[in-house]
Amino acid sequence: MSTISVVIPTRNDAQLLAVCLEALARQSRRADEVIVVDNGSTDTTAEVCAAAGVRRIAVDVPGIAAATARGFDEARSAVIARLDTDSVPPPDWLERVAAILERAGPLSAVTGPGDFYGGSRFARWVGRSIYIAGYFWAVGHLLGHPPLFGSNFAVRAEVWERIRGAVHRGLPPVHDDLDISYQIPPEVAVICDPTLRVGVSARPFESRHAVGRRLSMAWTTFGVEFRSEPPLRRRRRRKAWERAHPR
Repeated sequence: MSTISVVIPTRNDAQLLAVCLEALARQSRRADEVIVVDNGSTDTTAEVCAAAGVRRIAVDVPGIAAATARGFDEARSAVIARLDTDSVPPPDWLERVAAILERAGPLSAVTGPGDFYGGSRFARWVGRSIYIAGYFWAVGHLLGHPPLFGSNFAVRAEVWERIRGAVHRGLPPVHDDLDISYQIPPEVAVICDPTLRVGVSARPFESRHAVGRRLSMAWTTFGVEFRSEPPLRRRRRRKAWERAHPR
């Protein structure tokens, strides 16, 4: 069975980080290493990491793109899994991730949706029915393959090696999961399993400011990606490769 590293970027979220790390400690298939990338926290994040016995890496460059990329660079396993601080994976999450990627082969990635908890009923509805559903449908259509959802995905180390030089790790307002999704080359199989679910906090949908910030980052990320390669050209390139290499 492949080794697995779990990368969790965080900033001033010690309480939710502790819950996430407790969920990882209860996995039926334990991680070979857990890396918490601390992006300038001033709370008790360091103490939470020490108590859980996980590896903490401090990163001064602001932004989740920089934090995620640094964590992936530091990962030493064959599979690199990604959670957000507020992710709560079920006990069989890593076991299922490993099984899916073992079947898919060395150039593969897997993702799944989130089940929103906390917040108001309306916030959970927005997260489930608009954000998640819209993200997978609209961005998947644009890319020609499912996008990776930052709270719940994993890639083979070989995939990261192919794209690590292309991701925009120095731009703070970039969504790391969308950026990684856009950089994935045609030969990588991206699997979206709707039953591979994790709990995710609904707090980003509690205020207009939080929703607006997410949308602003999405538009910024799309602008960066489209300047590098227009989306229709990217989609045609992937579809041409898939026709020439049927899986």
